[in-house]
Amino acid sequence: MQYYFLVIESYGNAEAKRIFEDGERKKLPKDLLKRAILILDIMNNVESLEDLKIKGFPSDLRLHKLKGEFQGRFAIDINKVKGWRFTFVFEDNVFKSEKVENYHRG
Repeated sequence: MQYYFLVIESYGNAEAKRIFEDGERKKLPKDLLKRAILILDIMNNVESLEDLKIKGFPSDLRLHKLKGEFQGRFAIDINKVKGWRFTFVFEDNVFKSEKVENYHRG
């Protein structure tokens, strides 16, 4: 059996790149850094987008499609209450334009 892993191909902002490549953050609250790193690591190692919906991966990833002006992008919550999430385009079996955003701040 051959395995194909999805990858994060490109970043939409420096914060996502900083977290994934350096394990550092500038804007993301410090208490959310470990979870953000875990989510990016999971995203970089799943076999399909559907794997992100499987419970225990962790169960509260809350992968969802965005609407309105963000149509065509997906989001995964880092922390729903604080409004931090990853947003991305999923195309050609890769995550593209990966961003870390706080949707409470606009």
